[in-house]
Formats: sequence, structure tokens, C-alpha cells
Amino acid sequence: MKHSMGVLSHLRVVEVGSSAATSYCARLFADFGADVRKVEPPKGDRLRQSPPLTRTGQSAWFAFLNFNKSSIIIDPAAPQASTQLAAIIEDCDILVDGRDVDAADCPFIDFAAVRKRHPRLICLVASWFGRNGPYAGLTATDSTVRALAGLIKLVGPVEGPPMYAPDFQTGILAGLWGFIAAASSVLAQAQGGGGRSWSLSIFESSLALSEYLMSEAFAYGDVMRRIGINRFWPGSPLGIYETRKGWLGVTVVTPAQWRAFCDMLELPELRDEPVWIPSEDCLKRLEQIERVFVPKLKTRTAQEWSAEGRKRRIPIVPVPQISDLIQDTEKKVRGAIVPVVLGEEEGLTVGSAQRLTLTPPRRGGKVPALGERQGVENARRDLAGTGSASPSRVDGTRQPLHGIRVIDFSMGWAGPLCTRTLADLGAEVIKIEAIQYPDWWRGVDRAPAYIDAQMYEKRARFCAMNRNKRGITLDLTRPQGCTLAKRLVAGADIVVDNYSVDVLPRLGLGYEVLRTVNPRLVMMSMSAFGADSAHRDCRAYGSTFEQGSGLPTVIGNPGEPPVMTHIAFGDAVGGLNGCAAVLVALIHARATGQGQFIDLAQIECMMPFAAPWITVHSSDGTPPPKYGSRHPQFVPHGCFRCAGEDNWIMVAATDEAMWQRLAILVGRPDWAADPSLKSEEARRGIEDVIERGIEAWTLTRDADQAMSELQAATVAAGVAHLPIDLLKDRHLRSRAFLQEIERPFIGRHPLPSLPIREGSEPYPIRTAAPTLGQHNREILSGLLDLSDNEMAQLSTEGIIGTAMLSDGELATAGRSRQTENHG
Repeated sequence: MKHSMGVLSHLRVVEVGSSAATSYCARLFADFGADVRKVEPPKGDRLRQSPPLTRTGQSAWFAFLNFNKSSIIIDPAAPQASTQLAAIIEDCDILVDGRDVDAADCPFIDFAAVRKRHPRLICLVASWFGRNGPYAGLTATDSTVRALAGLIKLVGPVEGPPMYAPDFQTGILAGLWGFIAAASSVLAQAQGGGGRSWSLSIFESSLALSEYLMSEAFAYGDVMRRIGINRFWPGSPLGIYETRKGWLGVTVVTPAQWRAFCDMLELPELRDEPVWIPSEDCLKRLEQIERVFVPKLKTRTAQEWSAEGRKRRIPIVPVPQISDLIQDTEKKVRGAIVPVVLGEEEGLTVGSAQRLTLTPPRRGGKVPALGERQGVENARRDLAGTGSASPSRVDGTRQPLHGIRVIDFSMGWAGPLCTRTLADLGAEVIKIEAIQYPDWWRGVDRAPAYIDAQMYEKRARFCAMNRNKRGITLDLTRPQGCTLAKRLVAGADIVVDNYSVDVLPRLGLGYEVLRTVNPRLVMMSMSAFGADSAHRDCRAYGSTFEQGSGLPTVIGNPGEPPVMTHIAFGDAVGGLNGCAAVLVALIHARATGQGQFIDLAQIECMMPFAAPWITVHSSDGTPPPKYGSRHPQFVPHGCFRCAGEDNWIMVAATDEAMWQRLAILVGRPDWAADPSLKSEEARRGIEDVIERGIEAWTLTRDADQAMSELQAATVAAGVAHLPIDLLKDRHLRSRAFLQEIERPFIGRHPLPSLPIREGSEPYPIRTAAPTLGQHNREILSGLLDLSDNEMAQLSTEGIIGTAMLSDGELATAGRSRQTENHG
């Protein structure tokens, strides 16, 4: 299958070892035309047998991770195996190395020799926990890592056991982080840099989903508990509810949304219930209000409620079945669902979420047969670019995005995480807020007492997402504010916003306007459904994206409701996808001088987590099974209760040898010796009995003790942590992952490092998050040369400032502007 050249067609990527993280990282390069060569042993990557399987026995998970790559077989027993592999690596630009997860019979690589002969090589090495620290040698699986990362214990019924998704999450998250590291290195190399070597911790990558809850735990203490299926602390109606026909995803996080929700349901008696305020009795309060509004939801269909909510700007969305996604014409047109060829079979899978409009990703492709080379138009060229500096003249310790300027119009979690990641990698990020409408993660309360106490400066979550940035205020609804924003954009490389699609164009700051100011500009809109979507005006949050992704319908027990697994899953995922997208567009802009618009739909960023079921359903049409706490491949597999209150441990036996060690450890050597229990399918027949035997053993042990004994026997296991546990996690402490930063109003507070690092230590966090308007003078006077008189006038007119306006002040300012306009 021959493809036209893509924006990354000048790159050659070699993938060794076997891990979902490195496979997904490499696939993201293949999406944009890179020549990706996957090195496999004679029997192939073990992921080729990973369920779920299509009707012809093809792995849907392997297909999603590997279409558009070539496969190269190297027999480790062959006399010249290492020499052959070294030659392949020396002919590539990027090495993606998953051997620390699964060596996959890869021959020995003398990396020092390779690096000496190929100093410009970019190398990414992935491992479960990093190469140092107490967890470094642990046996792991996707689910045991998520348990340790605080992503399981808060989900499910109050009494337990916790619920969780099947094993298709850590690889996607870590793959995105790996791609960000490698793509940023390509950019640095284009400016004259040499090769870079990165290490990637899959465990720390997963903390992108946990860090918001870690910030909240730091602020509120040990108050988070599992409060029921589709319920999340602090207790707003944020979950999935049954309607007359279909399931409805509801997210209500502001007072205005709650009032609109009550009006829609004709429930005036609930209008003044303060559901958005964190409280230790949130479960009791939530149960009381659900008893009132849930029956109302059952009077109409999910589609009807969604249409009604859209009129009222309430974030509600129908929860689709996998079959609904496959039949969704819009998702096929946009490239969210694409055709894939698996041997003699044709099906569908999830395409790239990085929707660059000038240099779009490939739409579908072919999964390589073992040893199959796919046709690729590869435009090899010097990555340093014409006229770039020699690597020897560049500071090799400089962060890869040094010299790149970003104008950040985003708020909340997704957009700020994207721009924070760019800042962490060395970019200069200028965050723009307004005293009238600051970043809503500073708080949604506009009461005078909240404003007077400057509570908007004391939100740990805001501080976590906005470190390493400079912050200014500009009222973009005023001509002066808009003009100043354009002047900043004129000298920028990237603009990011996550408003609704019409907000910036309505203010005169849309891409068609800004491209005339700066033709090289990369501008990304991170809207909910996409600029050309029929749902473009729907309000949404990170929870909405999970609800609308199809993922909840495959989680939980058979016959039970769809299950959400996170309070705002889609936010972090959207942020990482957005960061990956702007890096690809910037590589193109630096090579050609052409900027472009990126139409990132955050709902599409969540769809990879449901990709295997989309492929299988497109193949055989059968509804995907639900496994509950079990697993389609590993038996046994589950979350088992330990001694004490609400203590749990995740355990998985991934092969026959591990099963036998587990059986002996829990006091059942007869199971280990029984030849009839060698296969997973045989053990599945007595899974209930096996689970009772394991839990009888775990109930006599504290979770940490159980994990220690299981890991000593080389059995995959991980304690189910709460987010607050991560603040004092011994492994994270040993790796200096949490860095303590001083900031006005909040004092010292912990912030997570990047999960990608170039040495043994993480990049240091340079500056704390800005206070409101902290850098007005530094940016507007220092960068735009405004005089003191001009600055004073802007402040007098409320176009800039350093104090948030209350509702009353906002109304007064609005009336004053109306009077001015009429005058």
C-alpha cells in the first residue's frame, strides 16, 4: 500500500521491543508519513495475539497500534543479528525502544557504539517505572500500574470492588508523552541540535490523569472516597443516567449550569442546592438530589434531553454504543474512524486525533504482516534544515523548545496542560486572561467575599496547570485589548485556545485574521467536537468526552449501566493530543515557513481508548462483552480486598509460569501442579473459585505487604492507591517527581514533573504559576514597548488589571461600556 508523503515523511523511525507505549508512539509518527520499521522476532510481537480478536483471529489492539508500519524480522539466534540491527538503527532518525517492558527477543544493541557512529540519533526508552527507584524492578501490567497511579480506587460501588477499564490506557497515555519527547527533539535538531536520549516512565505518564486529584487532595486533605458508580467527589451531578431510551452523560460544574439544569427539568426546589461546593457529606447530598431529578430524566430520551440541554448550554451528551460510533458519518468524514486492512480482512479503527488542516494525517492503512515492508514515499533530508547551526555550536543542555513563543488563550485543564507541557520543554508561554473572565480553574465563585479574600489566587489545581508561564490580563472584548493580542501574536509561533469554536473569531481573533498578522503561525482550536461538527456549539468538559467516546459502554459488569472511570478523563488526554499536534505543525512551519490551523476535537482524542472494540465490532457486528474486574486474556485478574478498611490490591497472572507462582504463594500448590489448569481458558472455567482463593490470602495481609510478597514471587501486583497517597509515594519521592514550589497566596506546594526526562533527574520547574496579571508590565511594556501613561490608561479602563471582578463589578463595568457606546 503506497501513501503520499506526509509532513514527517523525512523521518525514519525504528521500533524495537514490545510495548503498547512504544508502538503507539511510533504509530503517531506513521500517521504523518514517517517510515516506521517495527523489528520483530520470528514468531512476531506478542501483541499480535492480544485480545480482543476479529472474526479471522487478528488482534484489534495490535492493528490499532501498528497500521502503516513495516515489519522487519530479526532472528536473535542468527550470527549477524546484532550487526544487522545496528545497521538498521544507524540508518534511522529516531529509535523507539520498548525492551525494558518486553525485550521481545531483540538482539543485543551496543548503544554506545551506535551513538558514536550516529550522534544525531534521537532515542526514547520506555519502561514501566523508570530505571531507578523502589518500583523500578516490579512486574507490571496496564491495570496494576493504573492501580498504583490512583486511577482505580475511586471508581465503582461504595462497598467495592473498584471498577476499571480493560488494558488499553497506559500505552496510549505513555505513547503520547513519548511522541511529545521525540517530536520536540526533531524541532530542536532543526535548530542545529544533536541527538537526544529520553527515558519514559509509563507509571508517571499515567499521573497526567491523577495530578488534578492530587492537587485537590493537597488543598482539601483526605476527603476523597469511592462514592458509587458514575459518582465522583465533590458530588456535582457528573455521571451517566438512564433516560426513557438510552443513557445520558451529565456534567454540571457551575452555579449557572445547575440552575439551567433545574429549569430544564422543572425542579425549582433544587435551584439553590449548592452542589458544586466540595463537602465531606457530598454522597448524602448527591443521593438526595438524585432521588428527585433521576425520575425526571426517565421521562424523555437521551437524544431529546441532549437537544434541550444544547439550547440551554448545559454539558449533556448521549452515551453512544460502539455500534453508534461505527455508524457515525461525521466521525468518518473527519477521520476519527478510518478503514484498516488486517490480512485478508477489512475493518475500521480509530484514526489520528491530530487534525492538522494543511498537512493532515493519513486516513487509515494496512497492518503489516510479519516481515512485510510497506511502500512509503520517504523524502529523506537533513533534519537540521538549510542554513541551520552546526550541532557543535549549540548548547546541548538547552531544553528542546527553547526560543518558541506560545500565546495561551486556554482555560481549565486541557488547553493549559498542552501549553504547560510546551513551557516545561522550554517554550516561552504567555497566558492571557481577563479580570472580567479569568481562567475558570481559579474558581467559579464571584461572591464579594470570595473576591475580597483573593481565593482565585489560592487554587492548587490552577497552580499545577500553569507553572512555567507568564501571565497577563487583556479584555479581548474591547478594541484595545484585541489590538494588543494581535501584536503579541505577530511575534509568536503558536496560539492555543480551548473556547467554543466561535469565541475567538467573534472577537476578531480567528485564524483567518491572525494568519494575515503572522503567516507562519500555528493556531490550534481545542473545541469539544470540532469546528465543522454538527455539534460544534455543544458545551462540554473532560467528563463529557469520556461519556461520548463509547468507552463507558465496555466497562463494568454485564447487564449494568455504562461506567465512567474518571471525573474528567478527556481533559488530560485532550491536552496531550493538542501538544502532539502543535509540535507536528511546528515542524512543518519551521521547514516551510507555512503556518496552519489545527481543528482538534477533544471528543476524538478519547476514542483510541475504545479502538479495539470499534475494530472488532466492524468485523463481526457483535456487541463487545463486559468483563467487570476480569480480563479478556489474563486469568486470574482482579482487584482483591486486603486487611483493613477499603484496602485493595490489583493482581494479574499474565502467563502460565506466573500463574503457577501465584498459586503456590496463596497456598494452592495443587492448582500449580494441575496440568488441566495450564491454559487461561481452562482456568476461566473455575475463575470464581480461584478468585475466592486469592482473596482468602489477601484478606490476611495489608495491601502493601501483599504487594511486596506477590512482587517477590514475580507476580504482577499493585496497591490501589488514592490520589492523596501519591503525594507521599516512596517511588515518586526517590525520583524527585514531585517538586515543591513557592508561590504567593498558596506557599509551598507540590507539582508533578514531566514523565519524560533526558537524564536521571527531571527538568526543574522554573517558575510558579502567575498571579492574575502578574506580568502585565513585563510583557506589555517590555515586549510591546507601551509607555507608563498607556499602561495607566489601560488599567483605568479595566482592559488590564490584577484583581478579579465580582458579579456586581462586572455588571457595573458592562453598563458603563454600554453608556460609552451609546454616547
